[in-house]
Amino acid sequence: MFSKSPTDLFPEIEPFHSCHLSSKDGHEIYVEQSGNPNGQPILFLHGGPGGGTGAKQRRFFDPKHYLIILFDQRGCGQSKPLGEIKDNTTAHLLDDIEAIRKHFKIDSWILFGGSWGSSLALEYAINYSDKVKGLILRGIFLSRESELNWFLRDVEHFFPELYKKLIDHRPGINKDNLIEKYSQLIFHGSQDEAEKAAFSWNQFEGSILKLFPDEGVGEVDSINYAFELARAKVQMHYIINNCFINGEEILDKANVLKSKPIVIVQGRYDMVCPPKTAYELTVKLPQAKLIMVPDAGHSASEKGTLSALIKATEDFKSL
Repeated sequence: MFSKSPTDLFPEIEPFHSCHLSSKDGHEIYVEQSGNPNGQPILFLHGGPGGGTGAKQRRFFDPKHYLIILFDQRGCGQSKPLGEIKDNTTAHLLDDIEAIRKHFKIDSWILFGGSWGSSLALEYAINYSDKVKGLILRGIFLSRESELNWFLRDVEHFFPELYKKLIDHRPGINKDNLIEKYSQLIFHGSQDEAEKAAFSWNQFEGSILKLFPDEGVGEVDSINYAFELARAKVQMHYIINNCFINGEEILDKANVLKSKPIVIVQGRYDMVCPPKTAYELTVKLPQAKLIMVPDAGHSASEKGTLSALIKATEDFKSL
């Protein structure tokens, strides 16, 4: 019998059902269900924007208790068309989430999201508060100017050598034109230029996720350039448009969630989404439990963060 410590993921499982849901504007949204078909519904919202889901993300949840629902957002993962930015906004994603809920005939569910997934969870919960039982959030991000400036500019103070590598990808790139130049390469460069720029962009974010970053990114021939390019396209599209959300408005409207159980897990040394935003959210939502992990960055897989997230999913069984 599997004996689980507080820092263990649950055992690997396979979906018992997966499908593509068609939207009226041509997107095919990949959705999967795993765990207990009659269990408590919980929706995993992946980060990015531009990321995707994977087998590991099913393992935050007890499969005997939860009906675990994962989906790849528009342009991401196994959704089609890969990397598509047309008709791809936060409003479209909210519609997709509602379509998933209705398709599976779910009255209400728990939302679990980190980073960009936390933004999407909050935006959905505010708009559909009667459909949400509770929220488990990590690395809060609200796409405000100060947060984007941190990631695109100020994080250089902590990672000067990695930031320089990002800037030095091509001559003429600097801190002031970073998004413009990378966007030109990713959207309008040759296939080779676009793939290399996308990999450079994604590699930078990946290198600052953890308090103790992993060294190396693997052999070049193991890189899925199609996925790297799709991820970068979607992320650039969202960043250019402030992720199609108003972070200050989310904070102002957050009080509609004051009766919801909310757990926020935040790495003290999160260099992608610094702790200030998580703190500001808990000021607006005093019932929310903020767990500041003292020895973690942004990644959900760091020991303290993982332990806190799994404890939250266990505690939420009582909802």
